[in-house]
Amino acid sequence: MPYFLLWWLSLKAAAISLWLLPPLLVLLSFFSVGCFSLMHDCGHDVLFRSRRLNRACGFLFGLINAMPQLAWSRDHAFHHKTNGNWELYRGVADSHTVDEFLSSSGFQHKLYAGLRHPAMAIPGGFYYLAIKPRLDLLLGLTTRSTLKPWANKAEFNDFVLSNLITCAGALALGWWLGYGPFLGIYAAVLAMSAAIFIDIFFVQYIFEKSYARNSENWEYLDGALKGTSYLQLPAILRWFTADIGYHNIHHLSERIPNYQLRLCHERNQHLLADVPILKLSTMLECSKFLLWDPSVGHLVTIASLSDGRAAEVSRDSAQAVQQPRSAQGAGTEAGSAVPGSDG
Repeated sequence: MPYFLLWWLSLKAAAISLWLLPPLLVLLSFFSVGCFSLMHDCGHDVLFRSRRLNRACGFLFGLINAMPQLAWSRDHAFHHKTNGNWELYRGVADSHTVDEFLSSSGFQHKLYAGLRHPAMAIPGGFYYLAIKPRLDLLLGLTTRSTLKPWANKAEFNDFVLSNLITCAGALALGWWLGYGPFLGIYAAVLAMSAAIFIDIFFVQYIFEKSYARNSENWEYLDGALKGTSYLQLPAILRWFTADIGYHNIHHLSERIPNYQLRLCHERNQHLLADVPILKLSTMLECSKFLLWDPSVGHLVTIASLSDGRAAEVSRDSAQAVQQPRSAQGAGTEAGSAVPGSDG
């Protein structure tokens, strides 16, 4: 497997000169992103036809990224069921409403914006992969809180086993290869790979006029077509990310495997007129849309609040909130357009 070959080359390179490491670390990080994308597909039960094979491989792909897969997949399934309903799911950045933001202090404003700066994806990504699963297990075992990271016995067993293998593997490999080189490379790869897929995941939902309704005005298909984007990526990045840039299609039918997403996208252009199209060059611009304004039904920037809570945006969007578009049949068409899309 290229991932493990790159690990071997990285350790050899580190023994010669640290200046040889950066290109190998970048490649390792992208292969780690690929493994996370395949773990994601296993969670949807679509990478293989066998449910057991999806389960086993999902667990192994999760180990590569130090992430217990079963609980992650259940949480991800909730995101799919509620995407665009920001009353139930506030997105990857846990966005505040305009009123919540305005009611907080100036220091809290700066802290809120600072924690959601694109550069925070690196330390945030390291925390998400390297620390959070271990901390969640520790807190789940030592506190009486009903908010456990696992929902049932199967998830608990998966959570414990994944964490035990991750920690034991890190200790054993550190003892064998040297804790300095191993942990240094491992930490860098986890931080970089998590930053990549956090940023890619972020712009799938966070962009100008992204569909963001309350429960009363929410439509599932509008959430898929207007609340997710089509992220145009170069061919090499499409390969590493398992074509997750076709995210609108993925949300229309999560039963479509990654290797069919592009074909399904091409065959259903007539359904995708309202889908936002993003590019790598526009990703940074999307990071400004940090607040949810329920009165207009989409995301706004902090800067827009100085202009009367974005009055001009409200005028453009009021009708869309009052008359949610119905897209009956779109999900069925998208899911049936590709042979074998039932997994």
